[in-house]
Amino acid sequence: MSDERPDERLGAAVLLRYGAETAVFFAIVGFFRLFPLDAASAFGGWFGRTLFYRTHLSDPARANLGAAYPQMPAKEREGTIREMWDNLGRNIAEYGHLGKFSIHGARPRIELVGRENYERAVATGKGIIFISAHFANWEVMPFAAAQYGVEGSAVYRPANNPFVDRWLVRQRQANGTREQIAKGAQGTRRIFTLLRAGKAIFMLVDQKTNEGLAVPFFGRDAMTTPAPAALALKLDAVIVPISNERLDGARFRMTVHPMIAFEPSHDHARDVVALTTRINEAVERCVRYRPSQWLWIHRRWPKPGESPRSRRGREAQALSEVADRI
Repeated sequence: MSDERPDERLGAAVLLRYGAETAVFFAIVGFFRLFPLDAASAFGGWFGRTLFYRTHLSDPARANLGAAYPQMPAKEREGTIREMWDNLGRNIAEYGHLGKFSIHGARPRIELVGRENYERAVATGKGIIFISAHFANWEVMPFAAAQYGVEGSAVYRPANNPFVDRWLVRQRQANGTREQIAKGAQGTRRIFTLLRAGKAIFMLVDQKTNEGLAVPFFGRDAMTTPAPAALALKLDAVIVPISNERLDGARFRMTVHPMIAFEPSHDHARDVVALTTRINEAVERCVRYRPSQWLWIHRRWPKPGESPRSRRGREAQALSEVADRI
């Protein structure tokens, strides 16, 4: 494996584009750092619900909400989208203040519900796979876990821009789990090691992946990563869903839900599909609890008329093959 940094392999045009993107990103972060956290979050929320809400970027959310909630009145749907943009605008503003989110103090920024569910998972003595989605400010969930003393690592998808990605990784390391595992073959080996040692990993599982499985989500097949299910079945780990919701301003409630109950059969491929379906069901329940806290602008489902390009079980099979060699 080369020691060459990603930016050293980039062409001049791509490097220039990434440089411009990075300049804009840090200008935004720096601007919001000029304000106290609560003021920055409030301004970001205003920006999101007032400006971004009115752009074409809201169109995917309208389509997704319309399909997921066909009976939802138009006024309620627009209110949900506006609140989603308020939350997303706050998230952007809060990137300049990530070090201020804590479970400590007289009025903590993050409160925890369902600690007993975490303790039950620990009592099994098995590795724990915490699954979640893009709820509220998803960055703060591993922060809270680390501050509560959970031993584990976060699995992440690297940002396309390597300069922004390095900054994000440093922020996550400074405020949450020290170890950040990039998705890929090398990361998979590290995940196996951690789970076999009874440690925890944290994964966001609500992004579309064409190499995944087509399993139901809000009544429609959505291409879903089989990785958590395959890992749990291969390593006898437990899966624990986590959700997050914004309370008021820059404060959050993180909920640890009960472990996903699943009894495997002797058919591994079928079990991966069945357990992945259970995972989507758990995420859907969390979204339905407070729909405006989820990121509805995701291209989570195939477009109308587009057939899912399912390569059923390929990723799960790859995980199994790596495990067999470790």
